[in-house]
Amino acid sequence: MTMLRIAVLAAFAATPALAAGDVFFSLANTDFIVLLAFLLFIAVLFYFKVPSLIGGMLDKRAEGIASELEEARALREEAQTLLASYEKKKKEVQEQAETIVEAAKKEAESAAVEAKKELEASIARRLAAADEQIAQAEAKAVKQVQDQAASVAVAAAGDVISGAMSAEKAGSLIDSAIAEVGQKLH
Repeated sequence: MTMLRIAVLAAFAATPALAAGDVFFSLANTDFIVLLAFLLFIAVLFYFKVPSLIGGMLDKRAEGIASELEEARALREEAQTLLASYEKKKKEVQEQAETIVEAAKKEAESAAVEAKKELEASIARRLAAADEQIAQAEAKAVKQVQDQAASVAVAAAGDVISGAMSAEKAGSLIDSAIAEVGQKLH
């Protein structure tokens, strides 16, 4: 039993720090076991070609990133082209707007000049019509005055003649008065 006691005591007394001991290439050495497990893990990784799979995935990812960068560059160039196109169109539209405004100003000025000419012509026509009406009224008034003057002269001549003249002399005076009035009226 003493042996059994020593084995149990050795088993309980064996800690990882005591297990390392002097011999490195021993299954009792945990550092050696960890090294073997690590090498076995690396061997399994290489056997199943994990590094090439990881490299392939990384290459694929790098290609995807490169294609996304190229697509982003193309989109950026397209956006810059569109921006330049829109700025050019904006400038053209602005120039057209300025041209339209200038044309509208010129048209408004010519319309104002034309309206002024038409107004002046209308005023001239109305003045001419008013002058014509005034001339007609003057002519009518002059004719009325002449007619009245002739009537008064005839009546006065009749009164004067009837009192102082004989019938023959009165007839000749009437005839001369009628001739004179006829000449003045024509």
